[in-house]
Amino acid sequence: MIRNKSSSRVESVHRALVLLKLMVQEGSLSVTEAARALDVDPSTAQRLLATLAGAGFAEQGEQRRYRPGPELLRPGMMVALPPLRVRARPFLERLFDRVGETVHLATLIGTTIHHHDGIEATTHALRFGLRVGVVLPAHVTSAGKAMLADLTAEEVEDRYRTVPSMVGGPATELDFEKLHQELAATRRRRVGTNFQESEDGVAALAVSLGVIDGEHAAFSIAMPIARFGSGDGERLAGHLLRTAAELKEGIL
Repeated sequence: MIRNKSSSRVESVHRALVLLKLMVQEGSLSVTEAARALDVDPSTAQRLLATLAGAGFAEQGEQRRYRPGPELLRPGMMVALPPLRVRARPFLERLFDRVGETVHLATLIGTTIHHHDGIEATTHALRFGLRVGVVLPAHVTSAGKAMLADLTAEEVEDRYRTVPSMVGGPATELDFEKLHQELAATRRRRVGTNFQESEDGVAALAVSLGVIDGEHAAFSIAMPIARFGSGDGERLAGHLLRTAAELKEGIL
């Protein structure tokens, strides 16, 4: 057996467990993603995934991606977790305490974002109200851009060409070149922005939390654009990234 000399762990078992954890967190996993996560050759990752599939702990689905198999999903194998809104709430409160502005938890469904939870800043005379329960087009919101930026260009276009659009016309009328440019900038910044795109008077920033329990989620901060100063972008982005990292470490 191949063992890690420093911890005496069985390396092949450790790698298999890492892949199982990733499949549960992300919903599915490609050979390339598995190899990158383990820092091994794709051939090694392929053998590990094939072994898990052979034992029923994984199965190969569409686009040759591996997802949790029947052995992993059968009753008793997985402990039920509280809903995402409940698990993310302490971190949403932490973000609110840090920024003092209205914050939200949103998820991406098709081409829209759904606001599931939020905390409103009430100490400012000029403030941004809660949007809990509100559904908005993803490509004009900070949270939507942050989550869409996690997808490939092909995945983004597939969503807008196959899912009913909320933009007031056929999805094919969407300027994909402009959208891809915006998403490329979002990936570089690691933060999505929205300056009066979803509604007048709003300035918002958001960070993707990745896929949690099968839901693609994001935290966002919103405030009136009249109060948005030159240094607020960098400051708020820093708090978003810090809180997102803490959430991933705390609940994943």
